[in-house]
Amino acid sequence: MKFDEALCLDDVLLVPQYSDIKSRKEVDLTSILDERLNITLSLPIISSPMDTITESEMVRAMSIGGGLGIIHRYNTIEEQIQIVKAIRRSYITSPIGAAIGVTKDYWERAGVLFESSVDIICIDVAHGHHDSVEKAIKTIRDSYIGNKIHIMAGNVATPEAFIALEEWGANSIRVGIGGGSICSTRLNTGHGVPNLTSLYNCVQVANKAKVILDGGIKNAGDIVKAIALGADFVMVGSLLAGSFETPGNIIIKEDKSYKEYRGMASFQARESNDKNYSIEGISTLIPIKDSVGSILTNLEQNIKSGLSYSGARNIKELQQNAKFVRQTSLGQRESDTHILFRK
Repeated sequence: MKFDEALCLDDVLLVPQYSDIKSRKEVDLTSILDERLNITLSLPIISSPMDTITESEMVRAMSIGGGLGIIHRYNTIEEQIQIVKAIRRSYITSPIGAAIGVTKDYWERAGVLFESSVDIICIDVAHGHHDSVEKAIKTIRDSYIGNKIHIMAGNVATPEAFIALEEWGANSIRVGIGGGSICSTRLNTGHGVPNLTSLYNCVQVANKAKVILDGGIKNAGDIVKAIALGADFVMVGSLLAGSFETPGNIIIKEDKSYKEYRGMASFQARESNDKNYSIEGISTLIPIKDSVGSILTNLEQNIKSGLSYSGARNIKELQQNAKFVRQTSLGQRESDTHILFRK
């Protein structure tokens, strides 16, 4: 049997190139999610629809910072609608996204969310190349809301899956299976594809649907690499975990403050949401971080610096100019701050 080689973000670096950019102010990170509905973000970052990441406070903070928040679906329809109303009462007019599943109340939830002025419906499942996802996308696409809302779907790991979801009617597709910081899908099921390879293969076949790399983003450099390779957006969870705007109570442990961060297929999430599914994630405590606004500002500055190293003033120029090299495991170590490794 022949095995294909697959890479992750840490396996590559972008090659610095000639630049005449004198200030980060010259760099524009604007990215269009949906031309038809005039949905454009000034920062190509989307917060993950997890119950320890995105509710009203996160959506507001992401909106103010130029990104997008997707409200999680691990609640009742009424609870999800109240989150939407709380955001609109704050006079936030930016696009709002909300997640749905593919069983039980998914169609009712989609309709009520649309009537409550949600702009983006995210069909949120672990394995997007599935007939239930096909049914959900087509049901929404063929309905009265089909041409009035953006359909985000996923997750996928292969070009065949990306093509399928695009043909079914998805406007944007989340790429990445098993690469999240608290995801154990690859360990527990033996399935997955390293995210750099998944992204590259899906970008090659993308036609109209936007590409969202979801999972495995550890820092601003990973975002620059993903966008350079062709991603239109990235979806993040761990980068925002522990911030003031994440849902959940502050947990005091040994005089230190934490917030819970858990995978939606973790044992803790299953118990909390009274769901019956296989365990493919973990839960942990994250030390309290700064505000989301500060996190996004730091990411934005570093991403703009990243574009300037390739002489690019916008995302299109970065994708046209980008040159990659492979790095060895020792190269990865050298790329990290490594004084602590010295003996």
